Amino acid sequence: MTGRDARGHEAHAGVAGGPARHIPVLAPAALDLLDVHDGGLYIDGTFGAGGYTRAILAAAPDARVIALDRDPTAITAGWELVDAAGGRLTLIEQQFSALDAVAEPGSVAGVVLDIGVSSMQIDDPARGFSFRLDGPLDMRMGSDGPSAADLVAHASERDLADVIFRLGEERHSRAVARAIVKARTEAPITTTARLAAIVARVVRGKPGEIHPATRTFQALRMAVNDELGELAAALAAAERVLAPGGRLVVVSFHSLEDRLVKTFLATRSGAGGVSRHLPETARPAPSFTVLTRRPVVADDAEMTANPRARSAKLRAAVRTAAPAWGDTPPAAPELPPLAAMLRGG
Repeated sequence: MTGRDARGHEAHAGVAGGPARHIPVLAPAALDLLDVHDGGLYIDGTFGAGGYTRAILAAAPDARVIALDRDPTAITAGWELVDAAGGRLTLIEQQFSALDAVAEPGSVAGVVLDIGVSSMQIDDPARGFSFRLDGPLDMRMGSDGPSAADLVAHASERDLADVIFRLGEERHSRAVARAIVKARTEAPITTTARLAAIVARVVRGKPGEIHPATRTFQALRMAVNDELGELAAALAAAERVLAPGGRLVVVSFHSLEDRLVKTFLATRSGAGGVSRHLPETARPAPSFTVLTRRPVVADDAEMTANPRARSAKLRAAVRTAAPAWGDTPPAAPELPPLAAMLRGG
């Protein structure tokens, strides 16, 4: 883990409210529910282009932010904001699942998480996230570990089908997996364009519908980055670091992610039963009070301005004074570990 604090420079006049390169989805609702106040310490677990961090710094002149991102490119691009923040921003290259490693238990006033791949990553062909831009079949949000090319090269047909069905909700998953396995015997699948073409031969798209490769690419990306496992661990970590009265705000873009957040908050608030990881007789006091009985979604104006907002759902809760439950929620659907799938082909 590497970190860097602002070097004592006075904050530039524009750091709080100056123009930002990226406006995060559902930003007004997220900031309202985060309830930013002076003296508070906030964690932006998914720094990206710094949209939420800028908004938090703007909302209260004495608020401090610890921002995390597993992507070294995002960290490098964020140094200018660190310098401008006058000691109020610490930027750390770290997965958000480990956010409790950067703050003391009970010391944080708010945690905000914007789940999924960022626009910066999608728009860079070299990162391999997009089927519309040819590039290496990578899809890693960080700088290490197996890539999507490794997964399609080595996973068994059964594991590929399960990943594509469970994480991508692709009903043609078996046919896609079969086509991938056949194609890789002819030549390695190393580019996004080749994989997209393979999928398009077995998943027939119609005008006005999503690209045939959308669900397959989504599934491979989620598997390579263990996105559901990361989210589950991050929710439990947020519970540990939040002070009583602290706010948790999560914006997700996928039904599986939203379901995980919804179930976590329902369980921790006492509305969803007891965790299956705890003894039947153990009934911890609720550690959260839910603030959003229904998810907050984008209005027509935001969806028109930013099509990515169409699938966004925001859920929020406030931390009670009860102890953290101590377990990590299951990140269903269950799949073999990535390392096991890489040995499966």
